[in-house]
Amino acid sequence: MTAAPTRPRVLLVFGGRSGEHEISCATAAAFMRAIDREKWDVLPTGITRDGQWVRVEDDPTLFEFTDQGGQQVVAGDTRLMLSPGGASLLEVTYEGEAGASRAVSVNDLGAVDVVLPLIHGPYGEDGTIQGLMEMSDVRYVGCGVMSSAISMDKHLTKTVLKAAGIEVGRWELVTARDWAGDREGVESRVAHLGYPVFVKPCRAGSSLGITRVDGPEALAAAMDEAQAHDPRVIVEASTVGREIECGVLEGLDGSLSTAPLGEIVVPEGGFYDYDSKYVDTDAIGLECPASIDPVAESEIRRTAVRAFEALACEGLARVDFFYDPNTGAISINEVNTMPGFTPYSMYPQVWATAGLSYPELVDQLLQVAAARPLGLR
Repeated sequence: MTAAPTRPRVLLVFGGRSGEHEISCATAAAFMRAIDREKWDVLPTGITRDGQWVRVEDDPTLFEFTDQGGQQVVAGDTRLMLSPGGASLLEVTYEGEAGASRAVSVNDLGAVDVVLPLIHGPYGEDGTIQGLMEMSDVRYVGCGVMSSAISMDKHLTKTVLKAAGIEVGRWELVTARDWAGDREGVESRVAHLGYPVFVKPCRAGSSLGITRVDGPEALAAAMDEAQAHDPRVIVEASTVGREIECGVLEGLDGSLSTAPLGEIVVPEGGFYDYDSKYVDTDAIGLECPASIDPVAESEIRRTAVRAFEALACEGLARVDFFYDPNTGAISINEVNTMPGFTPYSMYPQVWATAGLSYPELVDQLLQVAAARPLGLR
């Protein structure tokens, strides 16, 4: 058995099975650099693309974006697992050929105090890993099972927020059954939204699988692209306005704070897609603080907190808005419960503008998670 650390142990989990695997690795690299090692004992744990939990080197350079490309978690001959009821971490060593390997030793690495689940997209940000943590009686950073699951699904997010009286624009949900069995009906519903529309996977982030569709002739191809990531697809009416992002952060006393607003400046006719977020980062402008009318800023920040509370979020969230300065109209585009934390990501940038450095932000997230009770909250 490994000797217990003298500092609270943080299980930093990243990678995962979603299409955002490389983004998760880059986020983890930034966290590795930022965590105060004198205060926290860090155990980096990667999840491979096929769901294997493995211990990885505590070296951020292995997981950062390099040459405009991302990295991935690769499995060796050991696996990690949480034992239920007390969250002891076990490292199991295997030998033998793939598919016929057997466990030859088990090493108890001791208790885990806080899990930092830096997994974007399905099988991480959607309540699945949060459920595992709840069943294992271990505290973790961020939103709980219900909040994560609802916020991951763009249709459910909009449904809850609309019920709370928050403007979310017009949209249509298209399931795999809808598209396969009633394509004409889907086309009619989409036409009522008015072109152009945006076709998106319901449960994907980092702008994966999103297509702007300017006419009905391009709808089928956009549906194929979205369904390559998720059989549930959301089609949104185009919204006029600036893309404004608001970071929400929970304090140790349970209070909620919002950061100065950030703005995504998109070239005319374009949108904030995967490449512009992580590859060709010079193509899009990120401005913080956003130059915006003070009254509108106050309303956006207030609405971000309302959305955070309506979705029962915890710890942190980034709430994305559309704002039309000509009419004053404000609507929520989506809510991200584990926003990107790469050096190019908006969430850490807005908090830096507020005077909270990256290491201070990470430390606050860990402290809030470590202090909250186990079980139903």
